[in-house]
Amino acid sequence: MAADKAAGREGWSGDAVALHLMKLRTFIALFAVLIVFSAIAPNFLSAANLILMSKHVALNAFLAIGMTFVIITGGIDLSVGSIVGLCGMVAGGLILHGIDLSALGFEYTLYFTVPEIMLITLALGVVIGAVNGLLITRLKVAPFIATLGTLYVARGAALLLSDGATFPNLAGKAELGTTGFATLGAGTLLGLPLTIWLLILVAAGAAYLAARTPLGRHIFAVGGNERASGLSGVRVNRVKLFVYMFSGFCAALVGLIISSQLMASHPATGETFELNAIAAAVLGGTSMSGGRGTIGGTIIGAFVIGILSDGLVMMGVSSFWQTVIKGLVIITAVVVDQAQRRLQQRVVLRRMAREG
Repeated sequence: MAADKAAGREGWSGDAVALHLMKLRTFIALFAVLIVFSAIAPNFLSAANLILMSKHVALNAFLAIGMTFVIITGGIDLSVGSIVGLCGMVAGGLILHGIDLSALGFEYTLYFTVPEIMLITLALGVVIGAVNGLLITRLKVAPFIATLGTLYVARGAALLLSDGATFPNLAGKAELGTTGFATLGAGTLLGLPLTIWLLILVAAGAAYLAARTPLGRHIFAVGGNERASGLSGVRVNRVKLFVYMFSGFCAALVGLIISSQLMASHPATGETFELNAIAAAVLGGTSMSGGRGTIGGTIIGAFVIGILSDGLVMMGVSSFWQTVIKGLVIITAVVVDQAQRRLQQRVVLRRMAREG
């Protein structure tokens, strides 16, 4: 009997170590890519390069934060890339052309200030997210199908706004109050780009919401067991509606930032961005089956994906192989997540048996 207990403790200890390593997989992956690319390029970890990479990572991180909440509830949002493109085009169109009111019988064009344009664009992202949420909660359309449809609608609308052309030179005109758009993408505060400060703000708010608020607990509860959550009084439909609206908000913010950085809007902006967001969330420990994930893990996952992409570019790896590698990262992350779930169940069962 003593030998059996000793063997049980030894097996449990080995599983516990493996489980701990799986939980730290994102940190391990981050250190691995940093070590590899810093060995290949000695200036890879320079302050200037780290700030530049952080600006690139921020775009993916914003989308991944919204995607994390969606995946935790057991859903998926394939439309974020197209929302990025559409919102960027709307912002560019409002800066350059305003809104022509001649169709309503008024002989003038309405222009908005840059802050107003940003608010309108963010509101558009929230509205598109709400459409996704209503399709899923009210019409019971599967999240994959609902957001896939929205993906095509938003991308088509972005193309229609300019007949597929780019809105160039978004410097605006001082007399119309449309100048200053470049500050969002190129401005700095205390030596850091505004984009990074915005990421810190959004990530901190999302982390607080997830860990410290009833809504955050409800998001995890819905993903863990939707039926039980509903029976316990959680307003499941409202929770789902919120996460898709928040995802749309994050996508609209990315559309604004990219257009501001480029000082131009293109309808194809954001293509395949949803893959990067999903990869970052899953690599960061968010379970595709719902109910589990952290904002901190997602941010680290976004850095892994971003550093990997920038490092591959520095090595001269083609964009085609980069896409292949990102796909492999998603598959590997899901496989490890499933292995972690099975191992965690085995550890719990062994612990219960030992205590019993």
